[in-house]
Amino acid sequence: MFKQIEVLCFIIVFLIELLYKIASSTSSHVNERDKIMIDQKNNKFAAKHQNKTQINTIIKNEILKQNKDGKLPCLVTFQIADSLQVAAAEVGRTVDLLNFRLTKCQLGLFGYKPEKKTIKAKEPEDQNLKTAIKDRLIEGRLSCISAWEIASKFNVPKMIVSSACEALNIKIIKCQLGAF
Repeated sequence: MFKQIEVLCFIIVFLIELLYKIASSTSSHVNERDKIMIDQKNNKFAAKHQNKTQINTIIKNEILKQNKDGKLPCLVTFQIADSLQVAAAEVGRTVDLLNFRLTKCQLGLFGYKPEKKTIKAKEPEDQNLKTAIKDRLIEGRLSCISAWEIASKFNVPKMIVSSACEALNIKIIKCQLGAF
């Protein structure tokens, strides 16, 4: 019995050492790329986290695969969160720590060219939608997640909700990715 436990412990230690060597050899290449990006961007986005956060290498590697020139669309960021089963905020924080730029907000609030914002103010046609927005306000503002939930409840595109907020002079706050 003791011999079997000893053999099992040896195998576990061997596997842990093997995984560590694989992770170390993969991350050294990735870290060099990160250093280049950080140098290019002057820590603009990472600075807001004040070195309080460690980079999750699994999330980082997925971001590195999916970014285009240091930019990552909101939709792709949420897809990464879903595929890795992590919070969207954690992926957003990692994007910041890599000094990459979030683009193409699904609410149309940032990341578009030539203007940053793509939505235009449009009064909601459905008065129930307007009521739902007003019911979810906190200090006269609507959170990003509330806007998403309202869009889902009314089966409308997210930009319909943000356009209604523009028309109603309601500011959307607390981006789920931490962009605003």
